[in-house]
Amino acid sequence: MKKSQPRFGKYKVKRLSKESIEAEEIFLDSEKLKKSPESEREKMEFPIKKGRVYLIYFLIVVFLLILFIKTIDLQIVKGEHWRSLAEENRLRSYPIKALRGIIYDKDGNPLVSNEPRFDLIIVPADFLKQKDNLDETLDYLAEILEKPRDEIESPIKENAGLSIPISVAEDISKETALILESKFSQNPAISVEIASQRNYIDGPYFSHILGYLGKISPEEYEEHPDYLIDDYIGKTGLELYYENFLRGSYGEKLVEVDSFGEIKNIFTRQAPQTGKDIFLSIDNELQKKLYNEIKQMLWGLRTNRAAGIVLNPNTGKILALVSFPDFDNNKFIQELSKEEFEKIKQNPSKPLFNRVITGTYPPGSTIKPLIAIATLKEKIVEPNKVINCFGSLTIQNKYYPKIFYTFKDWKVHGLTNIVKAIAESCNVYFYTVGGGYGKIKGLGIEKISYYLKRFGLGKILGIDLPGEAKGLVPNESWKRENRDEDWYIGDTYNVSIGQGDIMATPLQIALATAIITNDGTLFKPQIIDKIDEDLVAPQIIKDIAVEKEIFDIVKKGMREAIIYGSAKYLYDLPIKVAGKTGTAQAPGNKAPHAWFTAFAPYENPEIVLTILIENGGEGSAVAVPIAKEVLRWYFSR
Repeated sequence: MKKSQPRFGKYKVKRLSKESIEAEEIFLDSEKLKKSPESEREKMEFPIKKGRVYLIYFLIVVFLLILFIKTIDLQIVKGEHWRSLAEENRLRSYPIKALRGIIYDKDGNPLVSNEPRFDLIIVPADFLKQKDNLDETLDYLAEILEKPRDEIESPIKENAGLSIPISVAEDISKETALILESKFSQNPAISVEIASQRNYIDGPYFSHILGYLGKISPEEYEEHPDYLIDDYIGKTGLELYYENFLRGSYGEKLVEVDSFGEIKNIFTRQAPQTGKDIFLSIDNELQKKLYNEIKQMLWGLRTNRAAGIVLNPNTGKILALVSFPDFDNNKFIQELSKEEFEKIKQNPSKPLFNRVITGTYPPGSTIKPLIAIATLKEKIVEPNKVINCFGSLTIQNKYYPKIFYTFKDWKVHGLTNIVKAIAESCNVYFYTVGGGYGKIKGLGIEKISYYLKRFGLGKILGIDLPGEAKGLVPNESWKRENRDEDWYIGDTYNVSIGQGDIMATPLQIALATAIITNDGTLFKPQIIDKIDEDLVAPQIIKDIAVEKEIFDIVKKGMREAIIYGSAKYLYDLPIKVAGKTGTAQAPGNKAPHAWFTAFAPYENPEIVLTILIENGGEGSAVAVPIAKEVLRWYFSR
């Protein structure tokens, strides 16, 4: 018996899976279904093809596999990395700044101190999250701190990614600090902290020795990645030279914070290591005496530029060092505006310029004792050989016989030996032994250059201060290379009396004088005596092979300069002094530079004193009176 076909079978439309259903088919099916019983309607369905089922299974497996692989990657392969990032978001390491080491004079008196101050501290990354009231907060801070808003906002935006505190306002008043602390007590991104500020106790007196601190510049920050972006760093003087000893080491505070940056717990705290203290060879009272005497002399002159140095000739240790004009290093610790700083930098007198070690000048007659030593060592003349000085020396041009050149002296000295030549500063004598005249051959520029360099001229001597200048000792090759000119005997005559192209620093003249006093030892100049408890011993640069008898003759000439010569103003001092004046011509129509270098006591020298007054006039009239007051005070205290 045949199975009966459904009554609607004849209306069945056979279709492939890829075929579309036409509108009339849908209409016919719907009409048919309305007339069909419920059981028949249930049979109206389409089976899902196996390919589609497999595709769904495949997609589910792929999704689960990707999820599984990603889970392994997150938890196993990169697990440590993500855990570390999470810890960094939760845990923060805040640096704790160290106190800077103290600088003391030779008797243990502090020359600097670290004073407490209030700073406004902001964590840039946390602060910038507070977008809702960011502008309002910045406006409030600008108003209460009395600063342009940009001055507060700029460092925050420039360091937007930092999660460590930076200082945006320093040395705020106690009243302002209390207001800010109360206002932002619930804001973890803003706080007031107590920091330390460098204070220079006697500012201008020691300005060129100590130097000053300043905010680290972008260039310095690149060179010192171990510093903080708002750190202070030594800019000049000892603060710069001994920066690595003075700065100390940061401490660390490891804290747990929430998503707003608020500290929830402190895990560890490692105390910072204070910088090392340094002790100088500087005599505090002598420094102030030298400073005051030079300053008083400058009041009566048309110059405000000078330098003075006192050192121990037996060790090279510096007892006093003064440069004018001075500056107040405390101003650089405070918020000095760019305009104020530029005004200081553009000052024609260059107050930041340390004339003792960086200023170079024609040394004038202060090098005559050195020329005398070379003369005796090379046996150009015997000690008692006399040269008749008529007040000038005239030479003929070897190419043009009708042309004559005259080299003048400052007076007629008559018959002069080497002791008298030093005492009276006879130019004609040193023209003759330096460049030669008549039957006396002379040293010549190459030997002069050789000996002057052995005495430390034309060289860096290594003082523990930045910015030391080399100076210049010229010779034939130097002139040819730099001037493209030949060397003439007139050039040698000029160098023989400390004029012409020769240039020296007051430091170099002081150390050359010290070599005479100690019979031939050139010490390295040092301001440091010890670092914490570690002594810094004197260092010898070289020993100069010259007989003691030669040094004694030269010292005698320098002593007779006090008895009857160019520095006789010092004769009535209670101790015996020896010295040499110098008056060095300056370029243009400016007054000459006034020099004086001396040592005392004569028999057993304890100190060397060298003074330069830039464009001050005659050394005997300007520099010698300063030396007299300093020496009188020093040996009577």
